[in-house]
Amino acid sequence: RVTSMGGFKEVGRSSMLLQTPNSRVLLDCGVNVAASDNKNAFPYLNAPEFSIEELDAVIISHAHLDHCGFVPYLFHYGYDGPVYCTTPTRDLTTLLQFDHLDIAHREGNPLPFTSKHVKEAIKHTITLDYGEVTDISPDIRLTLHNAGHILGSAISHMHIGDGAHNLVYTGDFKYEPSRLLEPATIRFPRAETVIMESTYGGKEDVQPSRNNAEKEMMKTIYRTLKRGGKVLVPVFAVGRAQELMVVLEEYMRHGLIEEVPIYIDGMIWEATAIHTARPEYLSKDLRDQIFHMGRNPFVSDMFKKVQNHDQRKEIVESRQPAIILSTSGMLTGGNSVEYFKWLCEDEKNTLIFVGYQSEGSMGRRVQKGWKEIPLEDDDGRTRQFCVKMEVKTINGFSGHSNRRQLMEYVKRLNPRPEKVITCHGDPYKAVDLASSIHRSYKIETKTPINLDCVRIH
Repeated sequence: RVTSMGGFKEVGRSSMLLQTPNSRVLLDCGVNVAASDNKNAFPYLNAPEFSIEELDAVIISHAHLDHCGFVPYLFHYGYDGPVYCTTPTRDLTTLLQFDHLDIAHREGNPLPFTSKHVKEAIKHTITLDYGEVTDISPDIRLTLHNAGHILGSAISHMHIGDGAHNLVYTGDFKYEPSRLLEPATIRFPRAETVIMESTYGGKEDVQPSRNNAEKEMMKTIYRTLKRGGKVLVPVFAVGRAQELMVVLEEYMRHGLIEEVPIYIDGMIWEATAIHTARPEYLSKDLRDQIFHMGRNPFVSDMFKKVQNHDQRKEIVESRQPAIILSTSGMLTGGNSVEYFKWLCEDEKNTLIFVGYQSEGSMGRRVQKGWKEIPLEDDDGRTRQFCVKMEVKTINGFSGHSNRRQLMEYVKRLNPRPEKVITCHGDPYKAVDLASSIHRSYKIETKTPINLDCVRIH
């Protein structure tokens, strides 16, 4: 049985409990960073089926906080067992969790665990390579496969009982090669049930090709720099940031956009170092560049690291055009909000969204076209900031598959599953994707809500 404990018919706080005759395993344990109250921020660990004493293992699909941000709480709560993930996931998770604690502390919104519990979780982490088979509980054998979403992201294949049932949980995945990673794995030894994400599962979720997205991005940057403005791109520290760094480096190196400083702010710098340290997880193309051509785009001189508040102010006040990549990616705290306040009232500047903006986040409001945003100014007083800068959303850089790729993925899954369960998507998208899969491929589908329990065998 699988109990949904978060991230079903919603995006954020992904978590589910797998119960077999002899085991209890938690798949992901995330937080919803855009939630305004704690009630919707954390997974339902109070579900009647869940008992921390009986938990055998935790599996983390990838390092984004909506999938791993609540793991330290399990250790605060008395869990003492293993956490399984890939090596890059362990490294990136550590980085993001410490940063999360730090931001929560700065904003006076403390989390229900401390850095001690983050360290405890790291001590209990067992890293697996793609394709490595491991027994994680009396009757579950786990293998991780590439998911193509961010560095180290994994699709979990669970061989249950003596092969009585095989469950595949995709986590977030991308079924298309990107500059950074190879596309998600579609071949498994067996797979009766597949639990898959549906972030862009709605009929209208058509994303432009990567190539068109890049061109659109460069046109927007070119226009902004020409009028002497600055470009602000709020990004997630892991994934989107490195994807854009590779693109910007290439376009500038070939003289296709004017050479201006590219400022990197927030956790991006440290996250990028982890990409450089784990090239075996990157796309073949990037590996070739790094190993055979001796050229690592991540360490180019074009990128300037931003160290502190004064330097930020300097960048904003200088008359020079510039490109700024900063976290957080949804303008929910972090340094991107500082830049936004300073840049939004000048129409020469441009804000480019390249990632998902979840309901309730400030990014979603700006994206929807709100012209007045109440924020604290530098003196700590709240005032209305008028959004005069150009605001542009460029799809196609996403680490998620679009509707067509999601359908194509199910079609090409080998072997063909008997049942597909959708999660990680707004209610309408989760349902729309499930009904299309059922109609097109005659596969049984389910779209549970949080706290539902689904029998898979």
